[in-house]
Amino acid sequence: MRPWLALVGAEMKMVARDTGGLVIPLGLPVLILVMNGLGNQGEVIPGTGGRTAIDLFILPVVLTMVVATIGVINLPSFLAGYRRAGILRRLAVTPTPPMRVLVAQLVTSLVQTLVGIAFALLVAVLAFDVRLPASPILAFGVFGLAALAMYAIGLLIAALAPTANSSVAIGLVAFFAMGAVGGMFGGTRALPDVLARVGEVLPFGAAVHALGTAWAGNSPALLHLVSLAAATVIAGLVAARFFRWE
Repeated sequence: MRPWLALVGAEMKMVARDTGGLVIPLGLPVLILVMNGLGNQGEVIPGTGGRTAIDLFILPVVLTMVVATIGVINLPSFLAGYRRAGILRRLAVTPTPPMRVLVAQLVTSLVQTLVGIAFALLVAVLAFDVRLPASPILAFGVFGLAALAMYAIGLLIAALAPTANSSVAIGLVAFFAMGAVGGMFGGTRALPDVLARVGEVLPFGAAVHALGTAWAGNSPALLHLVSLAAATVIAGLVAARFFRWE
């Protein structure tokens, strides 16, 4: 455990030194929260027990943005950079197997995600009086599934991208493409029906819908849960098949 913990500590230090990679997942979602929250403050949704639009629509988008930026953009850029620099190849001839780097980076991403979620929830509760989920266990389970899906997509990008720069580019395209049809820039009602339906089954949109439903204390639609689980399994298997240590 001692070498592994040291590796996790080293990964966290490198993430902390990457100002852009640290600020964007923490700051951008909160900025979106504040901008949208000021325009929708106090708007109660009928039939939800006093829940507001911030509770059920804006906050799920913000929480999904946190895990998506970390999983889809940050995670693959670090791993692709390590492969490009030959770090993974060098570790292969040491007592520390390269797989530990992968696990350490996943743990680091998880810590980043938890910090980002805590920060967003703190701002939401203090500034906009957002109520905590009616069923915390259900909401936590849905968010965990969403995180697995985003991390799996990030690993897939890391497996296919030849360089760190290309992984960032692919990650940004995937992030904004999923977010654009998944509600990141507002409701999906203005989108054509086909795009709205596609966005609902992609990981970003599925996570937003499932989190919003779980936040209200209701069971998420099976479609959204299956979409997140399918993304996790398919992206994870393809990433495992094509991931290269060199």
